[in-house]
Amino acid sequence: MTLTLTSQAFRQNGEIPTQHTCEGADVSPPLEWSGVPASTKSLALVIDDPDAPDPAAPKITWVHWVLYNIPPTATRLPDGAAAQALPAGTREGINDFKRAAYGGPCPPVGRHRYFHKLYALDTVLPDLKSPSKAALEKAMQGHVLAHAELIGTYQKR
Repeated sequence: MTLTLTSQAFRQNGEIPTQHTCEGADVSPPLEWSGVPASTKSLALVIDDPDAPDPAAPKITWVHWVLYNIPPTATRLPDGAAAQALPAGTREGINDFKRAAYGGPCPPVGRHRYFHKLYALDTVLPDLKSPSKAALEKAMQGHVLAHAELIGTYQKR
């Protein structure tokens, strides 16, 4: 079975609804997954935008959400998941908005791609003290059993 990641809010390469962006309520989209390997001890989720600031000349990858130690028994994150609605034991890292929370798409120019990346890990990570994406990726090295990706797009109105 292959690890898969989907959303009821948008399809693969489809447009992310406004409510999940800075032009709307800025709440996280609902996410669901299946095919978690049996030996998985925890899951991690990173949402980032490799097209910042301008898709015609990208310079950085902007990080929108960092989650880790999601229990392997979890199969979804609800629409608008905030800290209190996350599965028990889940920890949040710091995004490029400098906060531990979801920060929705808010592209300054053009249509950007938003990569929702789910990782199945063979370990429960130690408390990384609100890690950046880079710190989480370093901690995950050598522990990734499977990876799934869902891409959504958005352009300001």
